[in-house]
Amino acid sequence: MKTQTALPQPSPDALAHSARVVDHVRAEIARAGGWLDFARYMELVLYAPGLGYYSAGARKLGPDGDFTTAPELTPLYGQCVAQQARQVLELGLDQVLEVGAGSGALAASLLEELDRMGAVPRSFLILELSADLRARSRDLLAARVPHLMERIAWLNVLPPAFSGMVIGNEVLDAMPVHVVRATAEGIEEGGVVVAGHGEAPFAWAFRPAGGALRDAAGELGLAPGYTTELALAARGFVRSLAGMLERGIALFVDYGFPSHEYYHPQRSTGTLMCHYRHRAHGDPFFLPGLQDVTAHVDFSAVARTAADAGLDVLGYANQAQFLVNCGITDLMLRVPPEDVARYAPQAAAANKLLSPAEMGELFKAIALGRGVEGPLAGFAAGDRRHTL
Repeated sequence: MKTQTALPQPSPDALAHSARVVDHVRAEIARAGGWLDFARYMELVLYAPGLGYYSAGARKLGPDGDFTTAPELTPLYGQCVAQQARQVLELGLDQVLEVGAGSGALAASLLEELDRMGAVPRSFLILELSADLRARSRDLLAARVPHLMERIAWLNVLPPAFSGMVIGNEVLDAMPVHVVRATAEGIEEGGVVVAGHGEAPFAWAFRPAGGALRDAAGELGLAPGYTTELALAARGFVRSLAGMLERGIALFVDYGFPSHEYYHPQRSTGTLMCHYRHRAHGDPFFLPGLQDVTAHVDFSAVARTAADAGLDVLGYANQAQFLVNCGITDLMLRVPPEDVARYAPQAAAANKLLSPAEMGELFKAIALGRGVEGPLAGFAAGDRRHTL
């Protein structure tokens, strides 16, 4: 794949940082014998301490970053999630845990809304591995909910036991994935090697897959020539979550499909996608460390893993339906439509969240739980669990 020369050029400092990331990955490839599985490559370029995309200091979210998430678009998103959180908290549970809080925009809007409703949790925990994003979220929360800071704590790992509501917005898509392709001889795994020439520092190299990866890919019945991803790390995370969750729900919102759509014959090149300066492209070897690398979520695999680990699948719907169920239309009317200067930007953001042509259909919400009976507010209508 050619380097994405049409994308904006980074600053000299950013280029120097990417060169350090390249050197780090090259050293890892050498230690691995010249071939590195793609999941490990993705882990390095995203999370290597002090070097990876999420571990270094460049701005990632919002207009000045590489992509914008729903909480960054408008507080309406966090206000909707708060309606679901209130229902869980009213069951006698008093904790919220956000996984991967990013800039802190979702946490801030959610806490503001829960505070307005008189339903602030006893503790709001944030699992964030990036020191940079930890600092950014702390600054934002201190500015927007200073009176609640004593209830907020940051974690490095999942707690051993938890009861309450877990929230993850665009978390599963950023977990490392293995790349596989089907051939007439069997399943091959995609790996990374040092490129011999040209601008790209790395190149793809495939070899026969083995073990759990071969078995998992073999169950998909892929036609020869079909390339796709398997998110074994995300499945492992769901199992860890199940081991931790004593009572409550885990709500994940992300872009993706159920298995029958994810592995559709027309999606034969996979879903791997990169984000750089609000441009999406498919080259994971472009400027390592300076771009996000993601894959869509197989929600059927998430549901199966959760069920096998003893969790209930409590709801599955597209983002638009989830937000409508949580009252986004009523929340919008807090700003009078006659106040055009305030209402128009809010309406534009809401349209992006709800429109099938934008985030409304591609993004899905799934709720997993234990010891909680439905229906959950966010899935009261339009629940699609039967499609998983």
